[in-house]
Amino acid sequence: MTRSNVVKGRQTSPKEQIWSRPYTAISIIVGGLVLLILGCAFSIAKGSKDIPLEEVWQALVAFNPLNSDHQIIWELRLPRTIAGALVGAAFAVSGALMQGMTRNPIADPGLLGVNAGAGFVLALCFAFFPGLSFNQLILFSFVGAAVGVGLVYGIGSLAKGGLSPVRLALAGSAVAALLVALSEGIALYFRISQDLAFWYAGGVAGVTWAQIDILWPWIVLALIGSLLLSRSITILSLGDDVASGLGQRTALVRLGAVLAVMVLAGASVSTVGAVGFLGLMIPHAARAMVGVDYKWVIPTSAILGALLMVVADTVGRLSNPPHETPVSALIALIGVPYFFYIIRKKVRDNL
Repeated sequence: MTRSNVVKGRQTSPKEQIWSRPYTAISIIVGGLVLLILGCAFSIAKGSKDIPLEEVWQALVAFNPLNSDHQIIWELRLPRTIAGALVGAAFAVSGALMQGMTRNPIADPGLLGVNAGAGFVLALCFAFFPGLSFNQLILFSFVGAAVGVGLVYGIGSLAKGGLSPVRLALAGSAVAALLVALSEGIALYFRISQDLAFWYAGGVAGVTWAQIDILWPWIVLALIGSLLLSRSITILSLGDDVASGLGQRTALVRLGAVLAVMVLAGASVSTVGAVGFLGLMIPHAARAMVGVDYKWVIPTSAILGALLMVVADTVGRLSNPPHETPVSALIALIGVPYFFYIIRKKVRDNL
C-alpha cells in the first residue's frame, strides 16, 4: 500500500510518500470503539446462560454477590472479554510494528516464530519450574519470543541474497514447526500435555482477574511505547537510507520496536496461547483504510484487533454449545487464505 514515487513527472519527497487519511482514521477509531463496546456487551450477555443487557449493566454499576448472574458476569465473562480485547490489540499492534520496521508485508508474531518461541519456553517452565508465578511466566515468555525472532532472522539471513518476504516466511514456518515439536515432546515426556493444551488451542477461557492485573500494565505500557515510536516507524518504513537521511537512528528505533513486540506478543501468548494471523491481517486492513502513517495505523490496528478477538471468542462460544471452538482456529479460517493472497501478490509484484 504505497503511493507512487513520481507525481506529475517529478520525484516525490519522503514526506509526500507518507500519505494518510486522518479524518477517515478518526471516524474508524471512534466507530471501532463504539462497536468494541457493543461487542463486549454482547459477549458478556451471551453464553450457556443468556443474561439480559439490563442485568449486565446492573452488575457493572452495583454488583450483588448474592445474584448468580452477577457472579457469572464478574467472575467468568468480564475478565474473559477484557483479556480478549487486550491481547487482540497487542497481537495487532505487534504485527503492525513488525511490518513497519521490516517493510515486510507478511511479518507477524505467529509467522516469524515469536509465538512458537514463547510457547516453547513456557513448556520448559511447566516441565522444570512448575511453581512459577504468572508474572514470572510473562518474563520467560519475553525471552522465548526473543529466541524465536533471533532464530528466524538468523536462518533467513543465511540464504544467498539476504532476507526476503518468502525466505522469512519459510524460515518462520520451519522454526515454528521445530519449536512446536520440541514443546510437544517436552509435554509428552514430562506429562504436562494437559497444562499446555490451553496454549496450543489458543483462547481466553479461564482467564482470571489476578492474571489481568498483571497483564494489563505490560500491554498498556507497550501500546503507549508503540504510539511514541509511530513517527519513527513511519519514516523507517520508507527505507533505511531515507530514514538515516532524515536523521533517524534506525538501530535504536528497531531496538525499541523489537522490545515492544516482545512485550506485546510475549504477554499475550503467556495468557491466551499462540493466536496466529491476527497480527498479519489487521495491520493490512488498517493501512488500506487510513494510509501508511503509523500515527493512525497503530491505534486503528489496536481497536480492530481487539474487536476481532472479542467477536471471534464470542462466535467460538456460541457456535457449538456447550463446547467451544478455539479462537485460533476461527481466525485461521480467515488468516490462511489472506496469507496466500499476500504471498501471491508479492510474487506477482516482483515479476
